[in-house]
Amino acid sequence: MNQLTSISIVSLVLMGGALTSRAMDYFDETAATTVFAFDSVSIPYSQNLRLEMRPPTRHPANPVLPRGAPGTPDAQGVQFYGSIIKEKGKFRLWYVAFDDDTENKVASSRWRAAYAESTDGLNWTKPNLGLVKYKGNTDNNLLPMGGGPWGFVNIKVLKDVADPDPSRRYKMTAHVYFRYQSRLGTLLPFVSADGYTWKPVKEVKSVKAELKIEDLLLPGIHFEPSGGLYQWDGMFYACGQNAMNATRPYQGRVTRMYRSPDFVHWLPTQSIGFVREPQHQVLGAGRSLEGEQTHEGISVWNRRNLLLGVVGLWHGAKEWRDISIDLGFVISNDGLNFREPAHEWTFLKRGDDGAWDQGGLLQGQGFENIGDETFIYYGAWDPRHWKKAPPRGGVGIVKLPRDRFGDLVVQTAGKGPGNYQLREIASEFTTAAIPIQGAQQFFLNADGLGSDATLKIELLGANETPLPGYTSTIRQSGFQTPVLWQEAAGDLPERIRVRVTFEGRRNTDIRFSALYVKPDR
Repeated sequence: MNQLTSISIVSLVLMGGALTSRAMDYFDETAATTVFAFDSVSIPYSQNLRLEMRPPTRHPANPVLPRGAPGTPDAQGVQFYGSIIKEKGKFRLWYVAFDDDTENKVASSRWRAAYAESTDGLNWTKPNLGLVKYKGNTDNNLLPMGGGPWGFVNIKVLKDVADPDPSRRYKMTAHVYFRYQSRLGTLLPFVSADGYTWKPVKEVKSVKAELKIEDLLLPGIHFEPSGGLYQWDGMFYACGQNAMNATRPYQGRVTRMYRSPDFVHWLPTQSIGFVREPQHQVLGAGRSLEGEQTHEGISVWNRRNLLLGVVGLWHGAKEWRDISIDLGFVISNDGLNFREPAHEWTFLKRGDDGAWDQGGLLQGQGFENIGDETFIYYGAWDPRHWKKAPPRGGVGIVKLPRDRFGDLVVQTAGKGPGNYQLREIASEFTTAAIPIQGAQQFFLNADGLGSDATLKIELLGANETPLPGYTSTIRQSGFQTPVLWQEAAGDLPERIRVRVTFEGRRNTDIRFSALYVKPDR
């Protein structure tokens, strides 16, 4: 950080109190390198600290996007196997609408791609787009998808600003059925210039809302790409579930990813992204419903240097009436291998019987930092009524303080007469080496700080040699508290580490959530 930048940040603090005192001051954390408290790869070294994950709370306005009135395209279900993207002050939501037209005997055709939008991420409208005719008129929020009346189980959307072809800026992966002895699921990608009007990536037509087997982009196996769609290291990834054989045997549904360099040609090999520990015990043939499993892949939040994810926790049984689904939380540092920060931890439990989200939950790809809060969007599906499914609830929100999924706190269990400590040991951690280019700004997301509870921040070289002058003491809580260096001398090397020490007689009050390293522009 150069001297001018340091002075400008100090001025902001003096003029406006904390830099994080108003929502308008928050920068977009996805543009920074983030070191989360629960990321054991980014924080490999620590002592005298303990991780505490934070469970989210349901928003009182749930469901924020409910089903429509009888006779509308989403009267039977608003299925949030969908996505949310924020652009130009507007939140855009793509989901699957399920109608109540029981006279339609082609079940797949009743599941359509639909659209909603919001200015605040909380209050949503279903605009009359005028693009698709439904029951004789176009006053609805359905999306034209090209190729015929596709039947969708899920859709995931991302905006690819790097694509030089403006007609392909928006990309969607969809789970459609294909006709092969029985109705099986597969991947069908779409592209769009505006997120409203879509077309498949190659010339294919639907057959009674399904895909012909000769038009498959992937091998002719059952793959449900309903978890997530993301870009990583120059490739596109479709993340979903599949229970087919792998190089190692697993019980039931596991998370798999297929990849593509151009969104059109999808490679035949795939990777196993996440397997729960109980799935290493194979129960045997004919027991695919039973046991603890993953459900429908991972919906991801791309945080530039890592992926945060929400995954279904399938609680299996012999009969559908006894199956339920909660949501778990995972992280990946390489875009391929996901892990749980806390072993078999339930991020969000299904609703009680009688609630709109009873029985089972669905992970949608919707994560937004809005003001002082993080919103995570989700859907509902009660699997206990497989043969006669009840209406599917809608879209709900759970929330956390902004970017505070988990915290490092001082570990006090080691203190006492039964422990042979010759001296008081520090409570601290050191990060892995962080690659940087040019001048950087550093920010802390921490709580519980004050005159007697401080965080000492030190920058180190890749070999952990302290960098002269790059030391700071933070006494102020906040979501994006700037780190101001004492007497920074010289440019930073291309790889740095950060050492953080919990200090003060009340250091047990401190909760460290995240560190941000942001280019100084």
